[in-house]
Amino acid sequence: MRATDRAGGPSVAAVLASARTFTIDGVSAREVRVEVDVHRGLPAFSIVGLPDAAVRESRERVRAALVNSGFEFPLRRITVNLAPADLPKAGPGLDLATAAALIAASGQLPEGLDSRIALAGELALDGSVRPIAGVLAMAETAREAGSERLVVADANGPEAALVDGLEVLPLERLDQLPALLRGEWEPAAPEPLAVAGPAAGPDIVDLRGQPGLRRALEVTAAGGHSLLMIGPPGAGKSLAARRLSSLLPPLERAEALEVARIASIAGRLNGSPAIRRPFRAPHHSISSAGLVGGGNPPRAGEVTLAHRGVLFLDELGEFGRAVLESLRAPLEDRTVTLTRAGRTVELPSRFMLIAAANPCPCGRGVEDERCRCTPHAVRRYEVKLSGALADRIDIWKGVAQPSAEAMDGGAGERSADVRMRVCAARARQAERLGTCRCNADLSPSELRRLEVEPSARTLLGEQHRALGLSGRGHDRVLRVARTIADLAEAEVIGDDQMAEALGLRRPG
Repeated sequence: MRATDRAGGPSVAAVLASARTFTIDGVSAREVRVEVDVHRGLPAFSIVGLPDAAVRESRERVRAALVNSGFEFPLRRITVNLAPADLPKAGPGLDLATAAALIAASGQLPEGLDSRIALAGELALDGSVRPIAGVLAMAETAREAGSERLVVADANGPEAALVDGLEVLPLERLDQLPALLRGEWEPAAPEPLAVAGPAAGPDIVDLRGQPGLRRALEVTAAGGHSLLMIGPPGAGKSLAARRLSSLLPPLERAEALEVARIASIAGRLNGSPAIRRPFRAPHHSISSAGLVGGGNPPRAGEVTLAHRGVLFLDELGEFGRAVLESLRAPLEDRTVTLTRAGRTVELPSRFMLIAAANPCPCGRGVEDERCRCTPHAVRRYEVKLSGALADRIDIWKGVAQPSAEAMDGGAGERSADVRMRVCAARARQAERLGTCRCNADLSPSELRRLEVEPSARTLLGEQHRALGLSGRGHDRVLRVARTIADLAEAEVIGDDQMAEALGLRRPG
């Protein structure tokens, strides 16, 4: 209950108010109850409940924002508890809920806070509400927790509006909050962020003199496979990789929400006009933690930021061996499990790995008479890619320097034409496997049920022995063959599809 002191100012003998907000945990959000207690005593402002530095510093932001918004900051003993107490709280997103609960606890919000409303935002010293990272995940958690309304910064409105069944209330300044809660003022509903169509990046028509590489890119895009290109510098490997996105189909809504959630948490969604498939190309100096995630609290790495998109590793031989080895589990399991200080976080990592490498340190290849690389240097360069990781790559493609005649020849198909075939193949896979799945996701049991002509299965058996394929390699050839059959609109994997898939298993 509230009380008033002798001076008539808002005060309490002991008043408790609470507000619902959220904190980020991996690539999801966790509900946090901000409980504020204001009572007589020496003026103090303490925050408990495992706050990080950004949360502890919110005391000064909240104090200044309240005063500069026309509210009275109570000169009492203020205790803010962030429940659950054993969950670490990080970031400035708790500012708005803390200020709202403090206003209510100090008697400046007579109607109190509705339990069906949640708040998330950072406060500036002048009382304006700033956008924060991870609002989409917070909006999803708010809906699941039973909240009907979510108050966020105006700039966060479009991404929060992606969540159905939740009323999003964009707020520009803290002094608008009382009128909003009393129903005296209603902000305009934000337009949801758009789910983009196909990528508008570089066109594959720029790739000249490489018909085999163009075909490998089409198969890679159609089945969601991984690809390793090996060839000398300037042959078109990087150019090809950066045009793969233009061949990929548009994101399904479920995929777009996954991509947007991860991008939002990484702070990369604010100001984006639409959601597109990610393309990540980290430098070869990246650490294992930067690639697969790490830190305390655990944060997403490049494999998660590339979820539902492309992870391009250029100059593969320059990456550290330990860094490359950390890719083995994400490529196989499609998830990354991080354990730090007793906490376990599972991060999605369903990406397409596209890698480019030179045949030797100088790039020319030992067959070239200009190559001066010693056998030891070549071996040290090649050993960066272990057999276990190499076995997890679906398609290998050798890339030679194109001739001048080939470079001056006619242009090939444009991305839009190739993308039509890729989308048709993906549609057949979705019908067979379900939405948001492609042939790269085929499980061992699903592979056993694939229809394969007897002669094609015999060919696979012969080449299995000739190429020394592992069990994993055998299955990856089947996945690629199924993709080639989908591009050919064939219901059964035939000899031609199997032969092409086997040819794409090793560079040549």
